[in-house]
Parts: sequence; structure tokens; C-alpha cells
Amino acid sequence: MSRLTGGDPSLLRRINSAVVLHALRGADSPTLTDLTRITGLSRPTVEGVMEGLFEAGLVVESLPDGGETRRQGRPARRFRFRAEAGHLLGIEIGPHRISALLSGLDGRIIGAGSREVSETACADDRLDKVRAVVADVLRRTGVARSSLRAVGVGSPGIVEADGTVRLGTALPGWTGLALGERLRRSFRCPVLVENDANAAAVAEHWKGAATESDDIVFVLAGLSPGAGSLIGGRLHRGFGGAAGEIGALHLLGREATPEKLLSTTDTPLDPLDEPAVAAVFAEARHGDVRAQAAVERFIQRLVHDVAALVLALDPELVVIGGWAAGLDGVLDPLRRELARYCLRPPRVTLSLLGEAAVATGALRLALDHVEEQLFAVEGTVTARR
Repeated sequence: MSRLTGGDPSLLRRINSAVVLHALRGADSPTLTDLTRITGLSRPTVEGVMEGLFEAGLVVESLPDGGETRRQGRPARRFRFRAEAGHLLGIEIGPHRISALLSGLDGRIIGAGSREVSETACADDRLDKVRAVVADVLRRTGVARSSLRAVGVGSPGIVEADGTVRLGTALPGWTGLALGERLRRSFRCPVLVENDANAAAVAEHWKGAATESDDIVFVLAGLSPGAGSLIGGRLHRGFGGAAGEIGALHLLGREATPEKLLSTTDTPLDPLDEPAVAAVFAEARHGDVRAQAAVERFIQRLVHDVAALVLALDPELVVIGGWAAGLDGVLDPLRRELARYCLRPPRVTLSLLGEAAVATGALRLALDHVEEQLFAVEGTVTARR
């Protein structure tokens, strides 16, 4: 934190407001006395901060219950953080599905929706589907669009800071798309666009399999696998946002792409044809020898991709999501191979959030943005998880 001086009352007020707001959100209907004790601030200071928070609509007085009134006479005034003072959206844009989660300012989900979309849909059609899903969720929850404080979006591809997709091969017409700019036309609040695997890593750290770990790798396994990583609890994007693009590892002298590995014929699968991939997995489960060999090749490729990340990052935990999370027996070979290749093999587990991981992570990124506005203090550095 930057050094404070007696001539900087504005900064001091912001610090006090952030401290009181944090205490309010973490406590159960505290009184002014409670807030004074929790924050260590003087009562007049807390009262002054509360007045400002009331004016901003972030705090409301809680109604006492009848029992407290009977026991103690006139009860002390109690307060609560108004999570309903604003709302957040987390959106996943995928090859086959658009999904959205809606929450209040506390991150608790109050609405959700999704719609199928064709893997061949153009960018305009896919964005129209996003708008339709959002409109449906807002309508069903009775939340006004003007109440949205931030929107997080998880998308395949290498995403630049302004939300432009520098490279995106999973969706037609996605490379070069100014995704953030296009979506901002539909909202009157900030729109934050993140790579889907990165968003899923954030989600698992927030509500999934990695809540107890700060150094993790999340693998979003598909025909073009990607990964997101947190180092010391902070999302690692890399210099150009391309960290974790393990789908390109086959270019390093290994021309066997996942589409070829999973094919049971001499013709590679279509990279966007998820039903064809699902069919190979189903045939393998039913004992088809060629399908079993194809799935084994795919798992071996996945193991090598994950090992490359583990050797570079030394995570405590590897979380497997995407299609591979539904593969029977994927964890044992992964653990065995990591034990062979890695000096300190990490723990390996499956995603707890499943298909909701990307949208949940996008929601968390929106919440991070709003928290930076509510709780950050000028002159301090806040870190996005």
C-alpha cells in the first residue's frame, strides 16, 4: 500500500470505506458496535462511512426479530450488505452451447440459462444466441439490464486484454473477432473476456476442486486441449495471453493431432464434430477394439501435454475438465505417467464443476472487477484471481 500522509483525506476515507464494507459483507447483520470492534475504527468514523454507504445504496438496516426485542427492549440497529444493489453475469461461449449465470454482488447465483448452438454457426449468429440467453435469464429473474455492474465472458482462443480474440480455431470466424467490443454494445457496464480454460481454472479455485490450492493447472481436454493455471492464487495468462495453449504441442515434431489419434479409420475426425468423438468413446466402452485403441492414444497424448505443463509450473494440483473428465480410467494413467516424468508429481483430480466451470469462472471475473471498484483503494495494487 502507498504511504499515507495527513494531507490525503480522500485516500483515508476510501481505505475506511473498504474496511467497513469488507466487514459488513463478512458478518451476519452486525451492529455499529460490532463494526467498530471488527474494523478497529472509531465509532464516529464507522458512522460516517455507513452514512456514505447508505447513500450509495450498498447498505440497508436489518429488521430485528421479535425475540431480540422482547429480551433486550429496544434492540441495537443492525445492518447488512445489499447484494441486490447490483448484479453480475458470467457467460460461456462454446462450440455447441451458450450458457449464462446471474448473481448478486455477493456472487451467489440467482439465475441460469443455456441454449444449444451449431458448431458451424457464424460469429454473428453465435453472438445473437448470447443476447437471447442473457435476455431470457434477465426476464425470468426479473432483473433489469441496467442493474448489471459487470459481465464476464469465457471464450475459446487466445484473448487479448481488450477482449479481441487474436487466435480462435474452435469457433468459425472467431480469429480476429473484437468480441469484447461487440458485446459491450449490448451492456452498459464493463465486459471482461477471458480464455475459457483460464476462466475454468478461476472457477475451480473459487468453488470447485481447487479451493484449498493456490498453485494449480486446469486442463480443458478436448480435440484442441487448453489449460489455465494459477500461480500463488493469481491467474497466469502469459505475456500475450497464450499461456496454456497445449493444443499446439503436436507442432513440436509430433504431427499426431488429436483428430488423428481418435480416428478409428484412416480419415481424421472433424475438429468440431463432438458427436463423432462421443461415438468413439461410447464404442470403446462397449468393447470395440479399434475405439479402445483410439481412446488410449488420446489419453496418452493428454498425459504428455499435462506433463509438459507440470514440469514447467510445478503445480500442487492438476484438475481435469472437459471431455476427459468423463473418460473412465483417465486419472490412473495420468498419475502413473506424471510420476515417471516429474520430479514432484502433483495431485490429480477431476473437475467438480463440470460443464458449469467456464461460466462460473466468468462470473468470478466479473465479481473480481466489481470488488476492485468497491474495495480497492487508490494507490494500492489489487490482484485478480
